[in-house]
Amino acid sequence: MSDQDTWPELGEFLVCTIGSVKQNGVYVDLDGYSGREGFIFIGEVASGWVKNIRSIVREGQRVVAKVIKVKKDKRSVELSIKSVSDERRRDTLQRWKNKQRAGQLLRIVGERSNWDEGKISEMSVELSETFGGLYAAFEETAIENDALKNEGFEGEWTAVFIETAVENIIPEFVNIRATADIQIHGSEGIEIIRKALSAAEDCASKEEEVEVSAYYDGAPEYRIELKAPDWDVAELHWDLVEAAISKHISAEVGKVEISRQ
Repeated sequence: MSDQDTWPELGEFLVCTIGSVKQNGVYVDLDGYSGREGFIFIGEVASGWVKNIRSIVREGQRVVAKVIKVKKDKRSVELSIKSVSDERRRDTLQRWKNKQRAGQLLRIVGERSNWDEGKISEMSVELSETFGGLYAAFEETAIENDALKNEGFEGEWTAVFIETAVENIIPEFVNIRATADIQIHGSEGIEIIRKALSAAEDCASKEEEVEVSAYYDGAPEYRIELKAPDWDVAELHWDLVEAAISKHISAEVGKVEISRQ
């Protein structure tokens, strides 16, 4: 479907650029809908009586507006600025900025991977469909370096993508996942393993926002997941996790092999 056939949804929040300011309202260009123009009546520009519309909006200004009417037959879209809360405005702008940023980053990946424009567009669509958005693809890769691999993406470009994501995206948290193959000598194996995994979970820290969880995946494999605000904190606490497990499972009582995923 071409851009000319697509229309915004009723109630959708859009980033718009003020095109021209008239006495009765303003015409705006709709982000994400190439060639589409919308109109915001003066009564929808701001709450209360607007004496001078140019004191509120100006040409070239970027605003967030809510779609309040779509007339496909007349090929017109009406919007409202006053219906947008501060929280919604910030959220919509952030998502818009993320989308722009992701496009720039993918272009960097493309240039470093010798992609042409067609390939960049193709990968943008494919990554967006897989991760629910291009920025989400970069963000999930920054959080979990195997995100692309887990979704079936492969090739030399994935290393470039991972490096670009880690260097440019600051996620809310990062994850370390690992499998612990634990084998214990003697009849007290279950209790020893329980204490070892409990000690690993005790490496969590509320102060540093670190969470550690251990799961039983079927003997002799156990899954360990660590969540932290950044990689430096994550790696520091991961060392503590491995040390805690090794302390309880010495060579005398058994053996453990920990493999990060």
